[in-house]
Amino acid sequence: MPSLIPRPDDPTMVSAHPQAGAPTVLKIVIAGGFGAGKTTAVGAVSEITPLSTEEYLTEASADVDSLAGIEAKTTTTVAFDFGRLSLPDAPTPLELFLFGTPGQDRFVDLWYDLSRGAVGAVVLVDTRRLESSFTPVSFFEDIRLPFVVAVNQFDGAHRYHPEQVRTALELPSAVPVVTCDARDPNHVAGVLLTLVDHAVNNAATSRAGHAPSTSLQDA
Repeated sequence: MPSLIPRPDDPTMVSAHPQAGAPTVLKIVIAGGFGAGKTTAVGAVSEITPLSTEEYLTEASADVDSLAGIEAKTTTTVAFDFGRLSLPDAPTPLELFLFGTPGQDRFVDLWYDLSRGAVGAVVLVDTRRLESSFTPVSFFEDIRLPFVVAVNQFDGAHRYHPEQVRTALELPSAVPVVTCDARDPNHVAGVLLTLVDHAVNNAATSRAGHAPSTSLQDA
């Protein structure tokens, strides 16, 4: 895991004190291993036509991008996906900016940039390729950004209880683990709200303990 490199301050993506009647704007990162469903999740829930940077897989990446278990996959994200979701009926009206990361480990340096100013992250997990989830989990633990794990229930994949996934990924009890179908907008929206609740609780706990919240210090 590369060490965290200090970077210049970025314009915040979080509106901590919105104007009266305006929604609270939050930046959220959607991460996970190669083929875990990040582009699908962003596209399913985005109220705008999502920005996608998918390119076709070529023979040049055959040695580093294993398609075991996802043989039908023909494209991959090479920069990021972007979508937006407004939740005006939430207890606090929200506008979520969603940034999907490329999944391969060689793009970890880009994950740092995409995580700047984010309130938290969703790590999508494919239980058919669970080993690909360890790098994103370790990444968000290392930069101390609140995250939730969402088990993407692919057709034909074995259904594991969330606690079995927690044990397999060696996650602490404080990290929420939920299941979802990344193709279903309601499922994805539910995961995002779980993350927002988790991030808010994490910030409150950090303030109570007089410890700075790394996840929000750039906001």
